[in-house]
Amino acid sequence: MSGLGESIAVGVEEEFHVVDLETRHLVPRAESLLERLPQERFTHELQRSVVESNSRPYVRLEDLGQDLTALRRTVVEAADGLGLGIVAAGTVPLVDRAALKVSPDARYEKMLEDYQLLTREQLICGAQVHVDVANRDLAVEVAHRVARWLPPLLALSASSPYWMGADSGYASSRTLVWQRWPTTGPVRRFSSAAEYDRMVADLVRSGVISDPGMIYFDVRPSAHVSTVEMRMCDACPRVEDVLLLAGVFRALVMRELAAIENDGPVQQEIPMELVRAATWRAARSGMEGALVDPADGTARPAAEVIRRMLDGLRPQLSATGDWEAVTTLAEYAIGRGSSAERQRQILAHGGTFADVVDRLVTATRSDGWQAEFGGPIPRLTTELLEDYRAVQDEAVIEGIVREPYQPVFQILDKLGSAELYRREVMRDAYMNETGMIFGAEGQDGLQDGLDWDGTGSGRKMPLDLVPRLIAGDDWAKISGGLPQRVRALEAFLRDVYGRREVIKDRVIPAWIVDESPGYRPAGWRVHSAAIRASVAGLDVARDGAGRWVVLEDNLRVPSGIGYAVGNRRTAVHALPELDRAGVLDPEGAAGLLREALLAASPAPDPVLGVVTSGPSDPAYYEHRALAEEMDAVLAEPGDLSVRDGAVYAAGRRVDVLYRRIDEDDLLGGPLGPALLEAVESGALTLANAPGNGVADDKSLYRYVPRLIDYYLGERPLLANVPTYLCRETEDREQVLDRLPELVVKPVDGYGGQGVIIGEHASARELEQVRERILAEPERWVAQETIALSTHPTFDGERMRPHAVDLRAFVFLGKDAVVPRAALTRVAPAGSMIVNSSQGGGAKDTWLLKEAL
Repeated sequence: MSGLGESIAVGVEEEFHVVDLETRHLVPRAESLLERLPQERFTHELQRSVVESNSRPYVRLEDLGQDLTALRRTVVEAADGLGLGIVAAGTVPLVDRAALKVSPDARYEKMLEDYQLLTREQLICGAQVHVDVANRDLAVEVAHRVARWLPPLLALSASSPYWMGADSGYASSRTLVWQRWPTTGPVRRFSSAAEYDRMVADLVRSGVISDPGMIYFDVRPSAHVSTVEMRMCDACPRVEDVLLLAGVFRALVMRELAAIENDGPVQQEIPMELVRAATWRAARSGMEGALVDPADGTARPAAEVIRRMLDGLRPQLSATGDWEAVTTLAEYAIGRGSSAERQRQILAHGGTFADVVDRLVTATRSDGWQAEFGGPIPRLTTELLEDYRAVQDEAVIEGIVREPYQPVFQILDKLGSAELYRREVMRDAYMNETGMIFGAEGQDGLQDGLDWDGTGSGRKMPLDLVPRLIAGDDWAKISGGLPQRVRALEAFLRDVYGRREVIKDRVIPAWIVDESPGYRPAGWRVHSAAIRASVAGLDVARDGAGRWVVLEDNLRVPSGIGYAVGNRRTAVHALPELDRAGVLDPEGAAGLLREALLAASPAPDPVLGVVTSGPSDPAYYEHRALAEEMDAVLAEPGDLSVRDGAVYAAGRRVDVLYRRIDEDDLLGGPLGPALLEAVESGALTLANAPGNGVADDKSLYRYVPRLIDYYLGERPLLANVPTYLCRETEDREQVLDRLPELVVKPVDGYGGQGVIIGEHASARELEQVRERILAEPERWVAQETIALSTHPTFDGERMRPHAVDLRAFVFLGKDAVVPRAALTRVAPAGSMIVNSSQGGGAKDTWLLKEAL
């Protein structure tokens, strides 16, 4: 989505042979096996003796490894019940071709009719790796650029020395069989996806292939999504070898993407004939002989070629955090040698083909990789997670509790549901004691979706006791990227209430500013030396693959920092058993906020005040708590006065007023003109400044990456969600065509109000929003749907998955500072809207010191 290397997800399709555990022969039992497998994760292949699994895409290799292991466990357990074995290898030595037939599928039957022997002999299995790219033009370009680097990966995967009961003399006999198709091998260079598609259409029209799915190049662009697919490798008995292939291939794609972005040329072209020859060499020798070095086309020992290639990919592997894992996996692979050689050694020591099959079955079902690479050994089971089902969960992957969460769930499971419920009673008592309750709805919450309750009932914030863990490397990305956005938006605010260069230079259209609901004439009266966005709250989300994107920028009255700290205090009181030694301490956030607010004032020894609408405000707890911890005067609008150009709060002169009420409520009253005069003269710094709403408008959000480039000369470190402006004809037509797929929002919406999530909306709701867009297109934007990650949340009896996002904060003073406190917001069950006005809650957020 972003094009940033560290955000690129990778997925894998694995093909598995089905063998009879008594005869060790391939058997046409895939259909009966698939009846026991989830359809969304497994499918049939050309031969009835093969099933295919499909991982989900992941940013972290260890998450991909857990998913692949879970898929293998699923298919193995299903096979066990049928007396069958599962083999992940290029070929199986024992085959009765007469007993095998193609799958009952019209496409496959047509292939059999057209290709005859070629179809019947495809008793082979491969491992295919898919890597995200931004668009298909890039996918086409990258496919050609990486082709020369793939033969060493084939050597690493080589697992098919035997063909039809005989030693082929090759490490990968599968490659020889596969390359008999008319559309295999390296792909030549194309100028665009359109040119590539014309070539595919020409092949179909020629009658040589029947459909675009029969394009079997070593690496190809997907026909349907923006991915690059590597298809040349044998299936691997060991999961860790698949992870090695995935990590290296992603790094290769990243390197070429960076070269394309920087207008770098393709490295010195190697003729496609030499790439084909290098592929043959890899299939022949595997890891036991010489390979053709992709860098210069010369023959070198396989181990040297692999190490040289990895050294060249170190920047990319380091960017993804994979350097240590991938090099470790590579050294293991080099030390073990290829699967093909290990299979040959069985026969060399007096074994039989049946022994080879047994060894492959055992290797395929092994979970041993996980002990070395972050997986759960032993497998953790917990009653609290019984029947827990979630597609993109942060804590659980296919029923396996991720290793960082295991200590947490071991303690929670030991406590049990009844004790957890009792701890919730303790939590509620503590929140009552500390005042973490909420009164009538107020403007503080309305501006940014933290209006915990609008009923006046004094409801306690719904705080779930299961902590959310944010990995140290993820937090580093977030805390590095957010200040960049805030610095750019601060520059934008100074500009649009000044020279308006950003409009003169046509970076954004004028209407973005002039028609923004958040634009205020009072913004022109802010002193030139003032900081306009002293406090920013930015909402970010993690999708199922592990990519982080920014959902919203809040620069008016962002709430939540006090609750982030209060949540930790509450959780420690209710669950003191949890080990938080590796977690950053949020205490001190108020001190950092005080420093930033005071730095905004030109006064030599400034005094700080906090203005609140009073105890009726739903976020009054936070106002009061922050005022106490910052040693600030807490005042309501009626407590303010202006004398001789100076501002007083509750009788005490203040130089900085931290505004926790809507600017119109503060400045629209009788004291407003005098306050604005003090702001204009510099006698009062208002934080945040009036008029900031123009910078967190949902229409401007689309242009923030441009603002980062324009004002800072930098690439965005965090991605935006693709956004469509309904006032623009082309965008509007696309939105109306795709309403069931998109999220539609009013440009001035808040607290989740007015949001329509297309995939969850009824036909009537979609028709209503269509009418509103047509009537007032300028009031609406639409975004691609981000599948928010979920997190286990205790419902009183057991855990249920709830969607979550994260609000993090930036304090802008002398420097942009990110406090070590963030607020996880939790959607109600079955909803994707996390705002508490829509019934959402919160979690204690553990910002870990180390990577997961």
